[in-house]
Amino acid sequence: MRQILVTNALPYANGPIHMGHLLGYIQADIWVRAMRAMGHDVTYVCADDAHGTAIMLRAEANGISPEQQIANVQQEHIRDFDGFGVHFDHYDSTHSDTNRARASEIYVKNRDAGNIAVRPVTQLFDPEKGMFLSDRFIKGTCPKCKAEDQYGDSCEVCGTTYNATELINPKSTLSGATPVEKSSDHYFFKLPNFGEYLQKWTRDEGRLPVSIANKLDEWFENGLNDWDISRDAPYFGFEIPDAPNKYFYVWVDAPIGYMSSFENYVKTKRPDLNFDDYWKKDSDKEVYHFIGKDIVYFHALFWPAMLDGAGYRTPTGLFVNGFLTVNGQKMSKSRGTFIKAETYLQHLNPEYLRYYFASKLSDKVEDSDLNLDDFVQKVNSDLVGKVVNIASRCAKFINTKFDNKLSASCAEPELVQSFIAAGDSIAKAYEEREFSAAIREIMALADRANQYIDEKKPWALAKIEGEEQQVHDVCSVGINLFRQLAIYLAPVLPTLAEQVQAFLQLDTFDFASRETILIGHEIALFQPLMQRVDPKAVAAMVDASKDSLAAPAEAPKAEKKKEKAKEKKAEPKVGEAEIITIDDFVKIDLRVAEVLEAATVEGSDKLLQLTLNVGEAEPRNVFSGIREFYQPEDLKGKLVVMVANLAPRKMRFGISNGMVLAAGNGDGVWVISPESGAKAGDKVS
Repeated sequence: MRQILVTNALPYANGPIHMGHLLGYIQADIWVRAMRAMGHDVTYVCADDAHGTAIMLRAEANGISPEQQIANVQQEHIRDFDGFGVHFDHYDSTHSDTNRARASEIYVKNRDAGNIAVRPVTQLFDPEKGMFLSDRFIKGTCPKCKAEDQYGDSCEVCGTTYNATELINPKSTLSGATPVEKSSDHYFFKLPNFGEYLQKWTRDEGRLPVSIANKLDEWFENGLNDWDISRDAPYFGFEIPDAPNKYFYVWVDAPIGYMSSFENYVKTKRPDLNFDDYWKKDSDKEVYHFIGKDIVYFHALFWPAMLDGAGYRTPTGLFVNGFLTVNGQKMSKSRGTFIKAETYLQHLNPEYLRYYFASKLSDKVEDSDLNLDDFVQKVNSDLVGKVVNIASRCAKFINTKFDNKLSASCAEPELVQSFIAAGDSIAKAYEEREFSAAIREIMALADRANQYIDEKKPWALAKIEGEEQQVHDVCSVGINLFRQLAIYLAPVLPTLAEQVQAFLQLDTFDFASRETILIGHEIALFQPLMQRVDPKAVAAMVDASKDSLAAPAEAPKAEKKKEKAKEKKAEPKVGEAEIITIDDFVKIDLRVAEVLEAATVEGSDKLLQLTLNVGEAEPRNVFSGIREFYQPEDLKGKLVVMVANLAPRKMRFGISNGMVLAAGNGDGVWVISPESGAKAGDKVS
């Protein structure tokens, strides 16, 4: 029995889980379940990546503490993972005392070993926010092609890379202030100290996919550089030991969260396990990280170097998945293909997606496509039309004609034995993460089972007097074949497997249990196991994922009739504009408003969420459909004009309490601003 620790890349505690995320988590969960079904001791842990400037700023925008922000998101993440059957033994947060202690220890060991350097770094500093700015919080004019509105690291127009200090007319996207250059001591991890070690480590057989190892050679050819591991206050994270107001960069303590999550699991739930047994230098235990290809460098260079420098073992292997496209294109909110886990669960069975992903995944670092038409066809054809169909065709005869008991002997021992023998190659495919190969073999077996039943035609035999035993034998063989298929699909479809295990009244459902043929065995009354995918449900899911406003509450019928009559009476003739009188216009309360905060709206390509000061005791929350023309940083601190006496409107994303005025000419849209000298709360006439 192998002892294995499995982790997934840590989801960032700044937003919801979506389909792209789920590809890697479902892949890892299937592998964990398969390895356990083969009899191995597997521990599966994960955690929220809970630190960084982005989380600090998101919490500030939401008016809550960073701690409350990450706690709220963690509950949502756990809910979504549970919904898709991704069951971690322990789910933690990198913002834990255990992770703080472990990160400090690893840093100090590396510092004492000479792997840390300190030197001044000149950066751009926001004098209004009182903080140093990372590249993504700076915009200005490209120093080469003079394109405006470019971020602080590279130009999207000409492709030039540069330092943020080289930008012309830089502005802070957080406050709009002109940043100033300021020097600060930064702490660096001396990655070049590990150059020779990492070159060998990345080429160890089985450690990394060959394509990834080849890609990493580019780093070695260009020469490794010191890694900046510190950030200045204000920053949400852990302070560096003996360095006041200096914080670990999020990518220092994030992977250490693998260790601390396992450590907390051992402390609270598995005292029979020992942390050091898994993480000591000469450990014989296996440790695997399932990650996306976008974070390979952190896991294949910085992470093993930090571990080795601190005297810990390194991962046995990194399992890397590609990105997810939907209908052959990048996920899109406007097309409704940027689908959140929560939205999917409101419309479809999560096991459909687990199966579809499994049918696509291999050990190669390849992107996967969720083609929604193919998704419907494959699930309906394979799971409902082939697998579940076997049980429904045979069980009714066992239930109604043979007192729920299978035949006292196996009429087709060679056929059943061939299904049992196939388990070896299927198990091997699972172990090697060749899930698509496993699915192909399982479905080939399903075809054989259905062919057998089609040839024997128990429904026809049941009408012939004296053929009862043959009906019993054929259906009993069918149930045995179905049982084999369900065992092989259990890592992919755990809920279906539980239902089948209950239907067949079996104590165990692991791979070894398939060796025994069910003879004279009593089964339960068959219940439908899986429904066909309804294309309308898929369409509804896509529609719910598009940018749209929530439908207003239904008005009573009498009120509806009144409103309809009013609308008909006021309806302008063709070619005419709708007429309002001066009396209608003077009712509109126009006010000057100061934009206190501006943020993009998760799940919308069109809306910005604005927090407006209109001179009242409490600020107003307003959603405005101007995201195509304005970024949050363009509006923060600006004065705008708003309609202050609109009734609050319930939208899918929250309550909008007002409307910001804007005008357009077909080429663009501009927010209307008051004349200079105006202040928040002033009336506009």
